[in-house]
Amino acid sequence: MARKKPVNPKSKDELESLKEEVAKELNLDDDVKRRGYENMTTREVGKIGGNMVKKMINLAEKVMDEKDGKIKTENKNEK
Repeated sequence: MARKKPVNPKSKDELESLKEEVAKELNLDDDVKRRGYENMTTREVGKIGGNMVKKMINLAEKVMDEKDGKIKTENKNEK
């Protein structure tokens, strides 16, 4: 079951923009407009989600590269 709420609520709009960008790159944007995400096949939305993850990983790698392989992560459980 998909998580409905992002970990960081401020990222909601950016994630939505990324989803739209990826759908357009995969030529699925017309299908999204016509049918909506809820009426698309699992394969179609999986392609969109998978490509979103690839883009986010590439961004994280770029940030790590700019910071000598380090990336600051926040773990609320750490003391």
